[in-house]
Amino acid sequence: MKNTITHLKLAIICLAGLSFTACGQTKGADSKVTASGNEASEVQIPTANQEQSANWNELSSEETYVIVNKGTERPWTGKYVSNKKEGIYVCKRCDYPLFTSDSKFESGTGWPSFDAMIADHVKTVTDADGMRTEIVCGNCEGHLGHVFMGEGFTDKNTRHCVNSVSLNFLPQADLEVETEATPELDTAIFASGCFWGTEYYFEQAPGVVSTQVGYIGGTKDNPTYKEVCTGKTGHAEAVRVVFDKNKTDFETMAKLFFETHDPTQVNRQGPDIGTQYRTGLFYKDDSQKAIAEKLKKELEAKGLKVVTEITKATTFWEGEDYHEHYYSKKGGTPYCHKYTKRF
Repeated sequence: MKNTITHLKLAIICLAGLSFTACGQTKGADSKVTASGNEASEVQIPTANQEQSANWNELSSEETYVIVNKGTERPWTGKYVSNKKEGIYVCKRCDYPLFTSDSKFESGTGWPSFDAMIADHVKTVTDADGMRTEIVCGNCEGHLGHVFMGEGFTDKNTRHCVNSVSLNFLPQADLEVETEATPELDTAIFASGCFWGTEYYFEQAPGVVSTQVGYIGGTKDNPTYKEVCTGKTGHAEAVRVVFDKNKTDFETMAKLFFETHDPTQVNRQGPDIGTQYRTGLFYKDDSQKAIAEKLKKELEAKGLKVVTEITKATTFWEGEDYHEHYYSKKGGTPYCHKYTKRF
């Protein structure tokens, strides 16, 4: 991966009069050519083992439809179709870096389009229809979309047509890219009261690549802030933290979690009261669970009556944009979070 992300140079293409089939393929384009320019041959991709899949992120029903069952989102509906920010696009399921923003261009097809991938992080395989070339994540093999050649959109003559739902985007402003080494990304999810304050501390922590406020642990799909505030959906306000394991680790993240809120308060944090403000650590694998339980026992041994819930992560629903990076955008500091050395 590049040590810096260059400015986007988008090729604005006039597509009047062209017609498209699924995933924006121009009729008549050579769909049997791979990204390397060779004729496609079926690639036998091994099935990931259970140990690997245990570390993947939980998927919603829509994400499962596309990533697992190789579905296609409707054109012009994806959140990244018109995204022009600089940064890195990673796999929704496993956080593997796939594309940089300087390879993204506007194709007018209704799906995000890239004319290059990061190293060999995207694999190709002949599609089930025997005509197109499918692209999958090079790590977890989740479905991304298709690749087309010979359309003339950019000088590279390549278009990776990708479903937005298969991706997460890490803005350049949130990245700490100092070397040419590819970050080894991992994800953790924490709930410690109002997610404004939780995010405030994590977005400043060394090794953190990105943060995202949202909701987890409830029963309703796509909950809104107003719905969560009723306490009827069962969700907790939480923050998803993506960090580089080359620079930090989950235990450091978990210690920061326990040290930036009061883990002895039940269904509240300071003046905020309700189950949505409960203290919770949502682990993605057995390793995270073991570390969380160890730290909780250490605090209990020091006399703290820790009520933090340590539960398996379920679907994380991203919060509304106006909640994201609240204090860094508005100024000020959290009203119900403060740092207290505990370890």
